Amino acid sequence: MTTLTWAYCTNGFRDHPLDGTLEVLADLGYTGAAVSLDHGHLMPGASPAEVGRIAALAGRLGLALAVETGGRFTLDPRRKHFPTLLHDDAEPRVRFLCEAMRIAADLGAPVVHLWSGIRPPEVPEHEAWDRLVRHCERLLAEAETAGVTLGFEPEPGMLVADLAGYDRLRGLLGGHPRFGLTLDIGHCRCLEPYDVPECVERALPHLVHVQIEDMRRGVHEHLEFGEGEIDFPPVLAALEGFGGLVAVELARHSHAAPEVARRSIEFLRRAHDLACAGRSRR
Repeated sequence: MTTLTWAYCTNGFRDHPLDGTLEVLADLGYTGAAVSLDHGHLMPGASPAEVGRIAALAGRLGLALAVETGGRFTLDPRRKHFPTLLHDDAEPRVRFLCEAMRIAADLGAPVVHLWSGIRPPEVPEHEAWDRLVRHCERLLAEAETAGVTLGFEPEPGMLVADLAGYDRLRGLLGGHPRFGLTLDIGHCRCLEPYDVPECVERALPHLVHVQIEDMRRGVHEHLEFGEGEIDFPPVLAALEGFGGLVAVELARHSHAAPEVARRSIEFLRRAHDLACAGRSRR
C-alpha cells in the first residue's frame, strides 16, 4: 500500500498561532495541513505578504496544504455559519469562498473545501437547490480562474447531507471537473446507508479531500480515534491510491491540541500498518 498523506485541520489548534500550529504538526510527523480560514489564523483580507509567508513556512516544513472554510462564526459573530449559500443574501459567503480560492492558489493548495449549509425554514427545498446550483456555478467559474478544485462536503443536517445529495448536485452541475468531493469518514458512520469502506469506494472517483475522525451511528459528534465505532484498517485500505490529504478533524479538542494530534497520527499509523498487513496476507 502507498503511504497516505496524514494532515490535521488547523481548526483543532485554535489556541495556537498558525505558525506554531504548522511547526507542531511537522514535528509530529504530519506531512499536510488543512488550513481553516478563520479568526486568529488566516482570514480573507490577509496581505499577499502574509499568505506568501505561510506558504513559504509550509514549504520549509514539508507540509502539503488544503484550504477549509467551515469556521462557525467566520462571517457573523452571532449566528453560526451565517450566511450560507442558501440564504436570501448569500453574497458574503460567495465572496468569502472566492477569496478562499485566491488564497489557496497563493498557498499552493489545490483544494478548497465548502458545504451547502442548513436550509432556512422559510426557503422551500426546490428554491434552496436552485440557489445552491446557481452559486456553485459561479464558484466553479472562479475555481477555473484560480486553478483550484472545489471539495464539496456532505454534512449531516445540511441540504446536502450525504453522498446521494452530492451525486445529485454534481449531476445538476453537469459533472464539472472542478467539482470534487470532500468525504468525512465519521459522517459515513453517522448516517450513510453503506458501511464506511464502501462509502470510500463509492466516493473515490470524485474524491479530492478527506476528513477523518471517529464517530458513532446516528450521533454527529467528532471523536478521537478509538472512542467511536469505526474499524479503521479497512477504511484506510479502501483509500489505497488516494493522493490528497487525509486530515484529522477534531475542532473541539484545541485545549489539548498537541497531545491529541500526537495520539491521532500514532493511531493512524498503526491502523495503516494493520491495513498493509491484511493486504499482504491476501
